[in-house]
Amino acid sequence: MDKKIYLPWDLIGDFMVAAFEEVGVPREDALICADILMESDMRGIESHGVNRFKPIYIDRINEGILNPITEFEVVRETPTTAVVDGHNGMGMVVSYKSMKLAIEKAKKYGMGMVAVRNSTHYGIAGYYATMATEEDMIGITGTNARPSIAPTFGVENMLGTNPLTFGMPTDEHFPFVLDCATSITQRGKIEYYARMSKDTPSGMVIGSDGSAMTDSEKILKDLLSGEAAFAPLGGIGEEMGGYKGYGYATVVEILSAALQAGSFLRMLSGIGENGEKISYPLGHFFLAIDTEAFMGAESFKRTTGNILRELRSSKVSPGEDRIYTAGEKEYLESLERKDKGVPVNEGVQNDLVRLRDSLNLDFSFPFEQD
Repeated sequence: MDKKIYLPWDLIGDFMVAAFEEVGVPREDALICADILMESDMRGIESHGVNRFKPIYIDRINEGILNPITEFEVVRETPTTAVVDGHNGMGMVVSYKSMKLAIEKAKKYGMGMVAVRNSTHYGIAGYYATMATEEDMIGITGTNARPSIAPTFGVENMLGTNPLTFGMPTDEHFPFVLDCATSITQRGKIEYYARMSKDTPSGMVIGSDGSAMTDSEKILKDLLSGEAAFAPLGGIGEEMGGYKGYGYATVVEILSAALQAGSFLRMLSGIGENGEKISYPLGHFFLAIDTEAFMGAESFKRTTGNILRELRSSKVSPGEDRIYTAGEKEYLESLERKDKGVPVNEGVQNDLVRLRDSLNLDFSFPFEQD
């Protein structure tokens, strides 16, 4: 099993900024990217944190399929809406600026929405929703992604894992943040099952013959070849409501492509006509709603808090300790990790060392002294 250690936040933050700068990302943009990656780890969402720093961002910049310098172009705008072209720049930078723009519009007119095209992987969706909650606004965002979900009654990778994310301010210490994919699982979970020599639960992955796949090692191989696909939320078929997840994934795909005349479905495979790697021209959308424009921010936050508290105080299932509401576990995790640091396993430790040495950066890590 991987040996996990914790690194100080300032150390990993400074290192990521320095590495981003070394591969051509302007410092202001590098600070945004590092903050979003660390926020994911702070909330306990390690699937989108520091472990993705090298393979998803640095490596793609070096491969020439991700532009380190981000051109944020507003191609169409009204008082309450905007369409942005990210020109395959840093998705986190495009998205941060887009939600900022949506919030600015909402402050003036009550609502603001920005649709983005030709962007790239934008990290943890909940970060942008929380940007809105910090302004006493409702934040909504979503993004399409490379094909990995099969439609209900289908077996082919068509839709991305397409998260649909909501953030709502409350009168508690943390907002309500629902941040989850519209697939029933993701590659990282299958990789975990494979490492533990466990089968993947039936209903999560469908093979090209229409049957449920459970062999985790084979699933990982077949996902790459297109012989396997994730099931949408609800699972394979209609019996457990898989059509609902399929429908929501499609909603995200439409809002991430149709408003901005962007790319969709197979156009996001990242593979060119000759099999070469190319950019993933992703689309996103960002919506900010000012709660003050309705019955007032304090009223909204109080009612939202009352709803959440009543849910948590309802009868608990036998064998369970308590009930949580969306965003609460992440908040509690952040309290623990604030002083503990960033968790990195052996694989990420090796990535950090190799990247440091390849870029000739002057950093040392505590795990090298063990």
